[in-house]
Amino acid sequence: MNHQQSSTLFAKAKQVIPGGVNSPVRAFKSVGCEPIFIARASGSKIYDADGNAYIDYVGSWGPMILGHCHPKVVEAIQDAARTGCSFGAPTEREITLAEMVCGAYPNIEMVRMVSSGTEATMSAIRLARGYTGRDKILKFDGCYHGHADSLLVKAGSGLATFGVPTSPGVPADVAKHTLTAAYNNLDEVKAMAAANQGEIACIILEPIAGNMGCVAPKAGFLEGLRALCDAEGIVLIIDEVMTGFRVAYGGAQERFGVRGDLVCLGKIIGGGLPVGAFGGKREIMEKLSPLGGIYQAGTLSGNPLAMAAGIATLQLLQQEGFYQQIEEKSAYLCKGLQEAAAEAQVPTSLQRVGGMFCTYFQQEEVFAMADVKPETPQIFGKFFRSMLDQGVNLAPSQYEAGFMSVAHSTDDLDRTIEAARKACKSL
Repeated sequence: MNHQQSSTLFAKAKQVIPGGVNSPVRAFKSVGCEPIFIARASGSKIYDADGNAYIDYVGSWGPMILGHCHPKVVEAIQDAARTGCSFGAPTEREITLAEMVCGAYPNIEMVRMVSSGTEATMSAIRLARGYTGRDKILKFDGCYHGHADSLLVKAGSGLATFGVPTSPGVPADVAKHTLTAAYNNLDEVKAMAAANQGEIACIILEPIAGNMGCVAPKAGFLEGLRALCDAEGIVLIIDEVMTGFRVAYGGAQERFGVRGDLVCLGKIIGGGLPVGAFGGKREIMEKLSPLGGIYQAGTLSGNPLAMAAGIATLQLLQQEGFYQQIEEKSAYLCKGLQEAAAEAQVPTSLQRVGGMFCTYFQQEEVFAMADVKPETPQIFGKFFRSMLDQGVNLAPSQYEAGFMSVAHSTDDLDRTIEAARKACKSL
């Protein structure tokens, strides 16, 4: 494929935007090529500045579960825009979307809208700290919760050591309050809780880790965290920014039957527009300003365009059989991808939960970040480039999930499987 226009735009972008992109993974560095610049999208397809068409499994990193530019969502945004794009004041749409979110999640008794997933997780952690009067938090290697200072942290040298910053600009005094454990390792979490008795405000995790590919919780892991938090007075924050309304209407918590004290949402609830939300138990949420003393604010929180798009999207997700379609399409694609790799004798571990999936180019299943072999991302880079050349857009990183939409047709899936056959043979 010719990417001349994208290459030209990338060169221009690098003069005025750091790295030429406004979010690092878009730079395509980990897959060894330059990014494509997108001009438009429709249904299951995106089209770049050179006019090339791609079957899209990125879906704006998850929210486009209906496909791109669904007519009813576009209409809702247009109708809202005619009456005003931002007021910095309450609107009825905020109430409607909040009621829909609370209706989908029985453990969300109150919810506050924000403008991004990072803002949602950052605010939920502040709320948990204020509610418990504790400073420390516990997160997991390979789970991404945005770029707030306390979350850009890796594990220290020992089991119960404090975290250390993974980015310049994050003070060590901030990072030291963050503990980090291996995903799916309940024993490690219990040991950390015991070593920091009465000091941990919250445990935050992705219920399905979508930022190390697609990693489901082992049986008993979520249940064990819930029991530990109950016993130790720790707030359990379940980050469903990616999985919320994606793997079920009630998200991963509905799918696995374990509920958080606080929940973070985003992506799908804005129908593709910038949005985030956090909510949970009334007794915790009422500690927020203006009811309580824990401060959180945002001019664009509850933006009328995002609320309109979110309402229209969630209404469509409630159609009978919607999630069954997503499940069937995802299973069909993943079966085909697995067969394509087997035919070429390429080792793979293909992992899927609902409409999220990932192919690891190694035999061993991935349960935690440390399970990904060093050579696996390099093999994925070759696979990615071949798929892109054949008109299939995957996430440009081994550590990101792929996403299915209801707009993907059987022809899209068959073309993707055929492209994978060729790509695997080239490996």
